[in-house]
Amino acid sequence: MLLIIAFITAMSCSIALSQTPSSAQVSSKSFNKNTYINVIATALTFLQPRTLEEHTAKQLCLWGLSGLNAIDPAFSLKEEQNHLNLYQAQNLIYSAVLPPTPSPVAPDKIKQWSKIVVDMWSAAWDHSDIIRSAGEQGVIQAFFDELFDHMDPYSRYVGPSSASNDRDARDGGEASAGISVTKRGNSFIISSINTNGPAWDSGILVGQRLYKVDNKSTTKQSLDTVSKWLRGPENSSISLTVGFPRKKKIQTFHLKREAVPPATVFAFTSDNIIILKVTSFSTYTAEEISQYLDQATQDMKIKGLIIDLRGNRGGVLQQAITSAALLLNQGIAATTQGRNPDANHVWAVQGGDLTENVPIAVLVDGHTASAAEILAAALADHKRAVVIGSSTLGKGLVQTIAQLPDNSELFVTWSRVLAPLGWPIQGLGIIPQICTSRGQQFLDQQLANLKSIQASPSTYAQDVLASRKAKYPIPQKMLLRLRSACPSALGTDVDLDVAHTIILKPEIYKQAIDLIPN
Repeated sequence: MLLIIAFITAMSCSIALSQTPSSAQVSSKSFNKNTYINVIATALTFLQPRTLEEHTAKQLCLWGLSGLNAIDPAFSLKEEQNHLNLYQAQNLIYSAVLPPTPSPVAPDKIKQWSKIVVDMWSAAWDHSDIIRSAGEQGVIQAFFDELFDHMDPYSRYVGPSSASNDRDARDGGEASAGISVTKRGNSFIISSINTNGPAWDSGILVGQRLYKVDNKSTTKQSLDTVSKWLRGPENSSISLTVGFPRKKKIQTFHLKREAVPPATVFAFTSDNIIILKVTSFSTYTAEEISQYLDQATQDMKIKGLIIDLRGNRGGVLQQAITSAALLLNQGIAATTQGRNPDANHVWAVQGGDLTENVPIAVLVDGHTASAAEILAAALADHKRAVVIGSSTLGKGLVQTIAQLPDNSELFVTWSRVLAPLGWPIQGLGIIPQICTSRGQQFLDQQLANLKSIQASPSTYAQDVLASRKAKYPIPQKMLLRLRSACPSALGTDVDLDVAHTIILKPEIYKQAIDLIPN
């Protein structure tokens, strides 16, 4: 997912509405109306100017109120004689006077509609055991689920508990030593070191054996137990005893645990080619990439860079842009377009290529999405990288986040992403220069065509070109044809083999780069 973070304050509102009396049994625990009036008013205030298509408060609320029927099918809503009526089976249990339709220049009736929604919830709560069993959180979840079902696949509501966990993951998470370990036999081996964690500059190295944590031997312990030992309160002390199995020198390092996001970048080397596996785009992803590239360029003369984005579902938009800036000297990385003025942005970069123009291959597959697609598109469109694999997911919509008064969150789609050459990522995805999802014979023919400078463009090369010249909105027939040129698939070891081949053969690399128009 692509995220833009935004926060707004709660609104308080109240207005009197008519209600029909009822003799139905009332729940001993009444619905918390005041809190949820503020929640709905805040949500409507955030939604109305930001959604991709314009919707009135009335339309949003009518969509959401159908969530009552989703929980308890006995409920139905009807607009009758300037009233919005809530029925349970054939019985009218609540009636609200509809606010006047606003003029084009008048503000929408957000306060009135917020109270109508919550009064409807309260009436349903008083009359239905099924509604009460769903709980207040179930009622509000159903409201937003039904509302967003009418808009797009990526807008969503996240309840207070899950939202809090998500914020922790984005902003820091649990404090730790900043290392990951794997178990080999009875030994624990350090598999990665978080570039933003306390162990990064300590002298601890990937591949070392972890013998002790706080003087407790890791021998015969489970992976879960050792992982728990590594975590603890922020700023608490931890000692790690490590060493390489075949060397006699064993060292103990004393660190302070820190709360940092989980590592999203993992680095490997092969024949002086750097491989960066990027699992997602979180708060520090670009910084992690930068640190690995700085270290690699200082330690060796690198022949090329492979960025593995297979399975990467995306994350924070700005991190994809900043990552592109590490490998581009200048230019547009992406453009976002939406109805709200703040959603329209040209994301230009001007920094400097940290690798000094070494060949780059980007690996993608059918699960590559969102921010990962933006990075791949930026590098390919600037002729800075060859994309290898299959068609990607095609998730080119950006969400902005609102924190609501009860600490829940709304993720609201508010803009579309265009690649540097102006083609839409949403729906189309990235058609790679080299397709590996159509079998070995097709792949061999592609590579043979790329070896021959005199060869006329293949049908597939023409499809790659057509995908880069497409403009929004793309006709559905054309979209399906372009995506079928390289069907989505899971990545395999073949992707990595092809990446090594083209990096080590400049003539093939250049031909693949030139499949993209200027």
